[in-house]
Amino acid sequence: MRIILLGPPGSGKGTQAQLLVQRYGIVQLSTGEMLRAAVAAGTPVGLKAKEIMAGGGLVPDEIVVGIISDRIDQPDARNGFILDGFPRTVPQAEALDELLKHKHMKLDAVIELRVNESALLSRVETRVAQMRERGEEVRVDDTPEVLTKRLANYRNQTEPLIHYYSERRKLSTIDGMMAIDEVTRAIHRLLLALGAVEPKSHARSVAKAGPAKKGKAAKKATKKPAKAAKKAAKSAKTAKKPAKKAVKGTKKTAKKATKKTVKKATRTTARKAVKKGAKKAAKKVTKKRAKR
Repeated sequence: MRIILLGPPGSGKGTQAQLLVQRYGIVQLSTGEMLRAAVAAGTPVGLKAKEIMAGGGLVPDEIVVGIISDRIDQPDARNGFILDGFPRTVPQAEALDELLKHKHMKLDAVIELRVNESALLSRVETRVAQMRERGEEVRVDDTPEVLTKRLANYRNQTEPLIHYYSERRKLSTIDGMMAIDEVTRAIHRLLLALGAVEPKSHARSVAKAGPAKKGKAAKKATKKPAKAAKKAAKSAKTAKKPAKKAVKGTKKTAKKATKKTVKKATRTTARKAVKKGAKKAAKKVTKKRAKR
């Protein structure tokens, strides 16, 4: 699964990225972290970036793309990744497309978390006011003034990506003003619809965690069906005995009945034969007397 999350500052991209990482076992790739790691590791691309950064310059897109290329080849990115902070511009998006094409990979989804900017500013103003009331220190980058500048930068630099990915039929939009769990569910439904995740992926992640320990109630519940099965088997055996006896009895009864019928039939036949013979003998005697 390869995802890009788009949205202005305060839209909840970071929160949703972390939830996706936990749920699907993918990695979140931050360009800032990747740059620092490449520099620390002393990779060829990292050394180039270090030189440019030491001179106070901005790291060019081709170097950032090179760092991303090295990072997505690592084993932990095999299941997929979420790109955080890249691409920020259309040229970066084009460079990313070329990189993925070269690696025979594709983006599964570009998800825009759409929010109401005035509502975001209102939220920040309320939060800052509450923090000041409690005497808490307010971060320099967490004020309505800073957010206004960041929103303006997003509109100028990053918002054109919405049109870029929309033209390529990659863009999906979700209402980022919903509650966090509602946004998470909407993203999951979207990924299922796009075929980026399998319906049973969540069941598999639960299975990986291992079987849950059985409590007393669970053990009893497991034992009950087993006991019921044994009882049923016993009842079946017990039921077989009277059935066998009944069959045996039926056979005996049938034999007796057959013998009686045969005896009766034999007696009747014998009687008839005796009567017939007696009649014939009587007729002969009568005829002899008549001749005399």
